[in-house]
Amino acid sequence: MTLTELRYLVNLDKERHFGRAAERSFVSQPTLSVAVKKLEDELGVLLFERNRGEARPTPVGERVITQARRVLAEAKLIDDLAREGRDELAGPLRFGAIYTVGPYLLPQLIPVIRQSAPQMPLMIEENFTAKLLEQLRDNELDVIAVALPVDLQGLSAWPLYDEDFVVLMPQDHRWKDETEIPARRLAEEQLLLLGPGHCFREQVVQACPKCVEPDGDGPRPQTGSSLETIRHMVAGGLGITVLPRSSVENRGDEAGLIVAKPFAPRAPTRRIALVWRKTYPRLAAIAALRDAILACPLRGVTMLPDETRQEH
Repeated sequence: MTLTELRYLVNLDKERHFGRAAERSFVSQPTLSVAVKKLEDELGVLLFERNRGEARPTPVGERVITQARRVLAEAKLIDDLAREGRDELAGPLRFGAIYTVGPYLLPQLIPVIRQSAPQMPLMIEENFTAKLLEQLRDNELDVIAVALPVDLQGLSAWPLYDEDFVVLMPQDHRWKDETEIPARRLAEEQLLLLGPGHCFREQVVQACPKCVEPDGDGPRPQTGSSLETIRHMVAGGLGITVLPRSSVENRGDEAGLIVAKPFAPRAPTRRIALVWRKTYPRLAAIAALRDAILACPLRGVTMLPDETRQEH
């Protein structure tokens, strides 16, 4: 068997479809199908059940795929170790960020990292926290920017910055002249939230549990697919929302159609950190990325240059 065949197995497990797995592997569907069948014949077991285009791993297939992931991770580590022996800042860095960080950090970060580490282009992935952690552990990403806390088993974390949450409302809202907004009052209004799967949604709900309680007296929250979509909904007068301060202070204000107000103490906050595998050898690349982020002119956050790394 070859590493290429093991990659085909892993990609087929991710997609559960031969056509999509072939696209993910950058080969034709017949090529991938023949390779998987060849590996099954070599091992003498059926690794996938085929049913109308769908492919699901058999019990033994699941165990083989788990081991294939380990083998691929170890093989990638050999490449990383060799690169470390040359220049840790040479070669792409696979960087992931949650949806509520990427759009506001990346426009600031790219010019800085191009200047400070020109031989280390960023390969960027935006996704949910759970998916980014999965990709990190599967060696599909090198480092991610997520909100703490997360499960750091086998991982290291380096805090970057803290930021408050703010309440965003239409410019003619009845709270427009308020100095600050108590979190409990969110339940009085039509609240717009990100959909399930976004960690930021859960953080907002923690600040105001009554916003989503079935027996609450206020209107039920509505959802949007992204912070930018929700911002437009607020500007259109559909309701209010809660945003991280960086998403407000690092873009326009919809031509004066919306107003941002701080929370009353204690305002809900979040801490953003870089997270990577403890075995990842290019620590100079992680440090260069962190230094570049700290050098970004990112408004609305408190950078944490003196925070130390966390390892578990």
